Amino acid sequence: MSRLILLPGWGLGPAALQPLIGALREQGVDVELADLPALESANPDAWLAELDERLPGDVWLGGWSLGGMLAAALAARRGARCRGLLTLASNACFVAREGWPSAMSAETFAVFRDGCAQDAGALLKRFALLCSQGCGEARSLSRQLNQGIPAQEAAQRLAGLAVLAALDNRAALADFAGPQLHLLAETDALVPAAAAEPLRALLECGAVERVAGTGHAFALERPQALAARLAAFIREADDD
Repeated sequence: MSRLILLPGWGLGPAALQPLIGALREQGVDVELADLPALESANPDAWLAELDERLPGDVWLGGWSLGGMLAAALAARRGARCRGLLTLASNACFVAREGWPSAMSAETFAVFRDGCAQDAGALLKRFALLCSQGCGEARSLSRQLNQGIPAQEAAQRLAGLAVLAALDNRAALADFAGPQLHLLAETDALVPAAAAEPLRALLECGAVERVAGTGHAFALERPQALAARLAAFIREADDD
């Protein structure tokens, strides 16, 4: 089976994806969890250039939330050098803009960014709660997410938020010709499930699926089920 590189989301570090990594390996997937760029630049192109140089070629790319958005942009950048794309709770645009209303409002995001600048610790605890909202064991998942928060420079956290707000993957998703699967959580408090329809409309070929009864942290809540779906999709694509 092809190799898969997964990227974590903003702020909470790689621990949130470790159960999924283990479940994917049980499914026979050769998977590696890569770090996000440790950059203070708010320019998405700088982040993509760093990832393109660091990550191996001819692999599947994927990720959760910001990690999925970066994977999508990098897949389009690599074209035929990317075997396929898998995203979890990732939108084409995280912040709503003209032509893409199914996203977080600019006003809500601005409050979130200001909170990070003023008190990152408090903001990250609130963020963990938002990620677990809609999941079956929300408080337990929130505690797990909080335990995995890595130490990070304030400038790097804010740069990551700026990249999250700036990324617009509508053209990237439409242009990438390889197999792609996008999984959204039905009760996600950060990436609305209503984005499924406009996402499908972007793709010439590819799948967008909603996972019922779960929230943004579904990779931590349902690693076995997600791993089975991702592994099946990779196998089907590799067999074509």
